[in-house]
Amino acid sequence: MIRKASIMKVNPDSFEEYKKRHDELWPEMASLLKEHGSHNYSIFLDEETGTLFAYVEIESQEKWDQVAQTDICQKWWAFMKDIMETNEDSSPVSKELLEVFYLA
Repeated sequence: MIRKASIMKVNPDSFEEYKKRHDELWPEMASLLKEHGSHNYSIFLDEETGTLFAYVEIESQEKWDQVAQTDICQKWWAFMKDIMETNEDSSPVSKELLEVFYLA
């Protein structure tokens, strides 16, 4: 299992909407993530800065990378782009973090 962590940004006036959209995550998006080997996916919010901290465990980097190429993921990004920092392709601006400690 590969552990991944990253940070993203949500707009300051969109914290509640961001949570609402994830509370109502499309079933097809949840299935897509699971089908591509994602487990224990969590996102945390720093309300002072709007920084999102995402953590996910994946079975393989190749499967994880394939998620971004799917129609469902592309639609999700388009759905979310009005409330967070995004790239030109509507993907969230995301910075992968380096793991420096792990205690099993």
